[in-house]
Amino acid sequence: MNQPIILVNGSKGGVGKSLTAMALMDYFSTNHKYVKLIDADVNNPDVFRCYGRTSNGEVLDLDDVEGWIHLVNVCDAAPFKAVVVNTPAQSNVAVVKHAAILLNSLRELARPLITLWVINRQRDSLELLNEYMSHVSGGVIHVVCNGYFGEAKKFELYEKSTIRQAVMTQGGKSLFLPDLSDRVTDDLYSKRVTLSEASTQFKLGDRIELQRWREWVAAMFAEIGV
Repeated sequence: MNQPIILVNGSKGGVGKSLTAMALMDYFSTNHKYVKLIDADVNNPDVFRCYGRTSNGEVLDLDDVEGWIHLVNVCDAAPFKAVVVNTPAQSNVAVVKHAAILLNSLRELARPLITLWVINRQRDSLELLNEYMSHVSGGVIHVVCNGYFGEAKKFELYEKSTIRQAVMTQGGKSLFLPDLSDRVTDDLYSKRVTLSEASTQFKLGDRIELQRWREWVAAMFAEIGV
């Protein structure tokens, strides 16, 4: 089996997709794995700004069918590279229209498809996930509860939902992304550096906070075997 295609999704803005994608890029590079970044947030490609130069990254419009065709071709050209796709808000619209192009290519690509669905504590995160699951098959979906919105115990709406049961039935897991200090997050985006670069360039207190967060996140990704 070739390396995975990992869609970082949530289909709404502000839930933490970009930071999750950056953490995933950091995890692959720290573990010396080949990775290719596709940033589909064409209006605000923050992940590309930080990681594009280190991963031969691309900004790709997945609202257009041509973008999905190119994505498949990218995945086909380098099977030894994991492909991380950072998706924009309202991505479910494009998924409904065009995702069959990717789904129908999975067998020939011989790649597993993994979705990291990032949620806050609001009901629409779950409703959008339910819609996504009705159109995407052939892969596994893991739900990432973003700690920016509160402790794990505060995600009661998701924990008690039938959607959580459906995720688990299909082999998915519930993950918790710890909160990262606002000052560190703001510096990452404003200085447009990778997490690895930040770990040597930021002030000492910021580096210690970042290292705590990276270690937690690394354990989270190791749990799902990426």
